Parts: sequence; structure tokens; C-alpha cells
Amino acid sequence: MAAPFVLLLGAIAALPLIPATCHWWEKNRSKLLVSLILGVVVTLHYAARGWGYHGSADGGPAVAAMLEHSILQDYLPFLVLLFSLYVIAGGLWIEGDIRALPIVNTGFLALGAVAASFVGTTGASMILIRPLLKTNSERTKVRHTVVFFIFLVSNVGGCLLPIGDPPLFMGYLQGVPFLWTLRLALPWFFTVSTLLAIYYIWDRVAYRREPTQAIALDNATNIPPRLGGKRNLLWLLGVVLTVALVIPGQPILGTGLIPRSYVREAVLLGLTGLSLLTTPRGLRLLTGFTYGPIIEVACLFLGIFVTMQPAIEILQARGRQLGLDSPASFYWITGGLSGLLDNAPTYIVLLEIAKTLPIRAGAEVVQLIGHGTIDGGRLTAISLGAVFLGAMTYIGNGPNLMVKSIAESRGVAMPSFFGYIGYSLAVLLPVFVVVALLFVG
Repeated sequence: MAAPFVLLLGAIAALPLIPATCHWWEKNRSKLLVSLILGVVVTLHYAARGWGYHGSADGGPAVAAMLEHSILQDYLPFLVLLFSLYVIAGGLWIEGDIRALPIVNTGFLALGAVAASFVGTTGASMILIRPLLKTNSERTKVRHTVVFFIFLVSNVGGCLLPIGDPPLFMGYLQGVPFLWTLRLALPWFFTVSTLLAIYYIWDRVAYRREPTQAIALDNATNIPPRLGGKRNLLWLLGVVLTVALVIPGQPILGTGLIPRSYVREAVLLGLTGLSLLTTPRGLRLLTGFTYGPIIEVACLFLGIFVTMQPAIEILQARGRQLGLDSPASFYWITGGLSGLLDNAPTYIVLLEIAKTLPIRAGAEVVQLIGHGTIDGGRLTAISLGAVFLGAMTYIGNGPNLMVKSIAESRGVAMPSFFGYIGYSLAVLLPVFVVVALLFVG
């Protein structure tokens, strides 16, 4: 019964690449249809089983327990956070057209890599990709800039906080403490700095090869950047504080005030509503904001969260038999699957395996809130593997394809699926090997 989960991930990876299905798969209703069909198959399996879902504390009716765990406890909080970050970030608008010098482009990428951890990789990508493309609109060599944007802003930059990247938020829902991810700051800084240095050298070479006319046109255009929708920065801060402090069943800052289930989600939706009310009319039109990408996420992950339940049960029961033990093995398995499939479900599956294993001698013990303990070295490896190596392909993380689509709509000839992998193998893989040697035990 893990087959529906594998089929759904396979559909996400393959159907956009097959000429006969690519246009059909572009429609969100097609994604929802596939998710519902495979989700119903798994639900019927639990209905036939009757009782004893592994995630149910009392061994209650299997369907009810499975749906409560997958939909109410995991999917709903996951989707509400992404929806809040997506909508609020969509109310920020950076306009301007400054000179597209290599140092300016590098600054854009550095800003995005920092912002990704605080507004999410999707939010940072939404905010910055359009002004970056506008700044480079006079240049002829832009493809490499968008590719590095996907590397840094849509993926690597988001590993400092749970709201930064979907897999880390899934870990937070599974009990990983909110501030634990700050321990990834050193590998984050190393990887971001290394990629920025590579990009700067690459863009300097590309800039020198630009036609004289393109450089002259770029130099003649200088519109200082201006930020619109500033109130949304306040609502984004509210999202960060809400996720950090409002944990169902846990007192808020030792006050004795214990929030009930879904209070956090209610606050997040309230902040989203404030963003919609206070953002100047017409600003979201300037940003090209639509609900399409977040609806796509909702359709796909509805199926993912339901169909992954049998796989998680199998891993909880037999995870120790897979031979995974060292952090390095977790890093490469998590990373490989994140690049080929999607990093959020990959993170959850490997986290479940790691939770079944005994803590290694001398290893850091991470206390999961309400979910037992886990080996800190393995948790670091899973987190870095999911966030970093999700950049290896267009399908490894949600914002990757979104940025590609926006760039192509602005006339940038982006690399094909395998062309992009050529970039990632040449640039990312050597850096990630060094990350494994330096930071993964």
C-alpha cells in the first residue's frame, strides 16, 4: 500500500516532462484528481483494515485515526503556514531598475538567501525574482543568474528557521524545537558564501561578454528601488512570532496560557486577512500575484499527506532493517530522494526512520516536543540533505518551477530539465560534497 505514494511522487516528477500529459498536468484540477484517486485507494485500505492505525494512541478506527493524523495534524497546519507566507509576501513589491552589475546581482542573491529563512523560500522567490529580472532586462546573458537564484533563494537560503522551507516546517510539526535549526547556521553560511563567490566570478565573466549596446542601455537606465506594501513586513514578523511561540498544548513564554489546537492557524489566517485588507489596492496586480501556485501545492500535498501514511507505518516498524545509521548515509539518501522527488515528503519519511534508531554513543540528543528523541547528527543530515539537495532539479522544491516559469514569461531562455541538472551537477554537487565532509558526521 505504499504504491500510491510512490505513484503520486512519480506523477509529479514525470508527467510534466511527457509531451502527451504535460498540458493536462498543468491544470490544478488534474493534480487534484490524481491526488484524490490515490488518496481514496489508501483510505479504502484503512477502511478494510478496520482498527489499529499505527499513529493512533488508542488503536481506534483506522480511517478516522489516519485522516486525523494526516489531514488535521499535518496537512492543515502545513498548508495554512504556506498560504500565509505566500499571500503576505505577495503584498510586497520592489520596483526599480538599477545597473545590472555583477556586484548588484550578487547583492540580490545574498538578500534573497537571508530573506528565505524568514519569509520562506516561496515568499522570498516571489518578492525578488521580478525585480531581479527587471534589473537585468537590458542584459542578454541572464540564464545563469536565474539558475543561481533558484539555488540560493528558492532552496539553500531557507534552512535557518522552520518557516524557511517546507521540510523544516514538517519537522517542526513533528516536534523539532523552533530554534534548533539555528544550529545549521554554519553550513548555511559556508554554502551561501561559496555559491555567491562562484556566481560573482561567473557573472563578471558574463558581463564582460555582453554586447556594447546592452551595457550602454543598462547604464542609461537607473530607477532607484522602492519598496511597496511595507505593512506586510509587520504581518510577516507576526507569522514568525506566531509559529515560534504558539504551540498547541505548550504554555506561551511560561505564562500559563496554553493555546488549544488550531489557535496558531487561526492567528496566521488573521494575519493573512490583515495583509489583504491593508495592502494598497492594485499592488498585487503589479506583483503578478495569483493564487494558482498555492492551489497547486494544496492539491498535490493533500494526496501526499494521505498516501504517505502506509509508507510511514512501514518505516516506523522496519526502519532499523534498512541499514541506515551514519549521518552521512542519511544526508545522501535524503538529498538524492529530495532532488528526484520532493523534499518535504522525503524529509518526513527519513525522519521517521531516524526516530526508530537508537542514539549513537556521544551524539547530541534532540528532545522532540511530544514526540520522543532523535539523534542530533542524523537530524542535521536529514535537514541539510532535504533543504540543500532540493535544489538539484526543478522538481526538488516547489519554488523551483515557479521561478523558471516567471523567468520564461519574461523572455529568459531557461535550461531544460536535464540542462538544469547539468548546472547543479557542475556547481552544487562539489559544494555539497564539501558540506558532507565538514558538517555531516
